Amino acid sequence: MAIEVIVGLPGLSEGPLLARARAMQVPVLVSANSFSRWDRRNRTREWRGWRLGLLGNAHGLASVDLDSAGYVLAVRERGIPWTIDDYIALASGHPFRRFASLDLCVEQAVAHDRDEVLDRIARTIQLNRACHMRACDAGIAHRFMPVLQGRRPDDYLRSFDGVADLLPPDQPLGVGSMCRRHLHGPEGLIAVIELLDRRLPKTLQLHLFGVKGSALPSLAIFGDRVASIDSQAYGVAARRSALMSGQSKTNRFVADHMARWTGRQLDRLREPAPAIQHMLDLPAGQPQNPDPWTQALARARQQVRDLIEQGEIGFEQITEAWILEWAANLPDEA
Repeated sequence: MAIEVIVGLPGLSEGPLLARARAMQVPVLVSANSFSRWDRRNRTREWRGWRLGLLGNAHGLASVDLDSAGYVLAVRERGIPWTIDDYIALASGHPFRRFASLDLCVEQAVAHDRDEVLDRIARTIQLNRACHMRACDAGIAHRFMPVLQGRRPDDYLRSFDGVADLLPPDQPLGVGSMCRRHLHGPEGLIAVIELLDRRLPKTLQLHLFGVKGSALPSLAIFGDRVASIDSQAYGVAARRSALMSGQSKTNRFVADHMARWTGRQLDRLREPAPAIQHMLDLPAGQPQNPDPWTQALARARQQVRDLIEQGEIGFEQITEAWILEWAANLPDEA
């Protein structure tokens, strides 16, 4: 089965770009943020709900998937400005083929250290579970796509353990924090997918968010494991082309780039897959022996993450002072 190439659209406003997507009959993905209504008065940006009328413009498209937001919103807003109930209301407003869980990306620009990466993974697990519960209440759980997050390959296994019981039978599993990841290396895209391919149930397929088209031939080695990728890379290419040629970056100009980009990705799917040296599960290095307070702090952080994943506490309740007090009250390990 060939990998499905899903074209990311900046929104569903009528115009040449949307018209071209209809004419091409390609599957498309839109971000929840493209429906946002923002109040920019008083030199601030406050989220004021959805522009649900745009959903009516989805007619004639081959299929439409919904993404929760992603990297750009995380960098700009430093968080998700809408609630889970707000998001499920949007997902319920149109028969999307599938909608991704709310999640928290962990790229370096967002998660600056290892503790923040692990905290955001734990919060993503909690968001998956809460979104699934609300989706069940709304009767749309069959279209819900859980999302994994991670920086290292084994982070994604931990993330999977937290959502494994939420998987709808006919939906892939989303894999986030992919768009700025190198293809090779110990934390590269291939290393992540190779580990997931070996360790996840054999029938489970993956959707990779924001993967560069140049990775498609390398992904072909994983057979039916990778169901689909999405990308809006043609927009960047159109911007560069317009600057170099001195042209205006109109929607029609971008639509032409989108058509050429999609054709190139489909051609790449026909390229022979390169040979890949499979990674081995290597034993961890010799552990260091940090001082007792550092050990207690690490134990406290992990216990708090476990409670967040289980939904026992909300991540918005956590402060650094609270973590320090938790660590101070831990009994000594035998």
